[in-house]
This record gives sequence, C-alpha cells and structure tokens, in this order.
Amino acid sequence: MSVLFRTLSLAAMMAAASMSLSISVAAAADDIKLSSNQRISCGRGLMAGKLQTSTCRSYAYIFNSKTTEYYRCAASVTVTKDNKDFIQIQTEGGACQKRERLFPGDSSYSFDAAETEGPNTNSFFGPGGFVIWVSENTKLAAKACFSIAIGGNQPDVQRCVDMKFE
Repeated sequence: MSVLFRTLSLAAMMAAASMSLSISVAAAADDIKLSSNQRISCGRGLMAGKLQTSTCRSYAYIFNSKTTEYYRCAASVTVTKDNKDFIQIQTEGGACQKRERLFPGDSSYSFDAAETEGPNTNSFFGPGGFVIWVSENTKLAAKACFSIAIGGNQPDVQRCVDMKFE
C-alpha cells in the first residue's frame, strides 16, 4: 500500500510540476507579441538576355511586452524568369536579429513598428530604416526609437525620443 501511495504521490507531484511549468511557459508566451504592422515591398529588374527578376522583401517585429527587448525579422523571395519559364526561385533571410531593451525596467508594454521605404530616387534616408513605438500600459510613458541605415560600412544610427505628455 505504501508503494502505491508513494507512486501516486510522485505522479501527483510530477503532474503539478508539469502544470506549473505549462502555466509559466504560457505566461511567458503571453509576453511575446508580433507587430501588427508587417510590410512587404517588391521590385523588378531586367538582366542580360531578357531575363526578369522580381524580389519581394518583408520585415516583422517580435516584441517582449514585459522587458521591451525585440527582434527584427527579415525574409525575401527572388524570382528569375525569361519570356517563357521560371528559371530560379530563391529565398533569403529567415533570421531575426535581437535588439536591446527600449525601457530599462520590466512592466507591461504595447508596441508597433514601421519601415521606411527602400532605396529609390524619393528615399531621403538611402537604404531606409525603421521606427519602433513603445508605450507603457500601466502609466503614461512612451518613446519612439529610430534605426536609420546609413549605408556602406557605417553602423546604423539608433536614437530614441521620450514622449512628453502635456
């Protein structure tokens, strides 16, 4: 009887530990948010021999709404074809780069992100950049954090602007 009781007690403790781990993992998963502002941009080009290429790029942001750490994720697809057939389809990216915290302390935050347009004749910022808007859900605190790609071998310029509530 005591062996059965110990077996049942061990099983009950394992089930309780499993449930508590599941709850903590679920709580942590609730802190991870996908930006609702994904973007896609596409461009076309002509190559020698009447080949055409179309490239589409997209970016998304994954944000920890407790710590304000975030990841910038990028992916692209390039299709090369001639007048008759597809010659090649390539995918790139699939990597998410971790960025630093935007607020120093843990709390509850909301966020969104926006990309600038890519390089073209109308693009003031050259290769482009992005901005992350983040606000604290428990008090009036918000900031806009810009990351502008300068190009060449230069690092991105990153600056945050704290919002004032008047």
